Amino acid sequence: MSLRINDTVPNLELETDQGTFKLHDWIGNSWAILFSHPKDFTPVCTTEFGAVAQLSSEWEKRGTKVIGLSVDGIAEHKEWKADIESFSGAKPSFPIIADESLEVSKALDMLPAEAYLPDGRTAANSASVRVVFIISPDKKLQLSMTYPMSVGRNFAEILRALDALQSSYGVPIATPANWVAGQDVIVALSLNDEQAKEKFGEVNTILPYLRTVKMPS
Repeated sequence: MSLRINDTVPNLELETDQGTFKLHDWIGNSWAILFSHPKDFTPVCTTEFGAVAQLSSEWEKRGTKVIGLSVDGIAEHKEWKADIESFSGAKPSFPIIADESLEVSKALDMLPAEAYLPDGRTAANSASVRVVFIISPDKKLQLSMTYPMSVGRNFAEILRALDALQSSYGVPIATPANWVAGQDVIVALSLNDEQAKEKFGEVNTILPYLRTVKMPS
């Protein structure tokens, strides 16, 4: 299936290095980030998994669970985690999905239906498995990013995007370009000026359609 913003993510059964469980059960009442990779023991992916491990306290602070995906098996995942910890100096305590059948990758529209893993494969055979999904507690997709194999993901940006999503979740605000937590936010156009002042207090009207307020507490 092709996932769009606000679609409910499928409740897939996931086989991971930390056991088998349903995706929705694992998410529970948390926010969740699923980030995927085409192969274990590859250079860019190792740096990325290390970056995620180093941010463990930041994910926890935001009530967010993280889960990786790679199209190798559980034994390879466990062995690879030792390399990740050695490289990054941080223990990768999150689970990694073992998607050897490509079932999860295809269900989340990361690979074409006819994709398969040939003998002697390289990461190029599953190259499009380079996706980030941010999922809200109601199990709906809030954001997705797809990267080529040559570009390592910027997890500071993913953290920033998560902050923006959590700040605006269920609240009539949006965040401007280059926004970081603590800066002013934009009032949604669904509120008129009187409603905006009643809800947020002082409103800074820059243009009739661009009004900002202090970040609500």
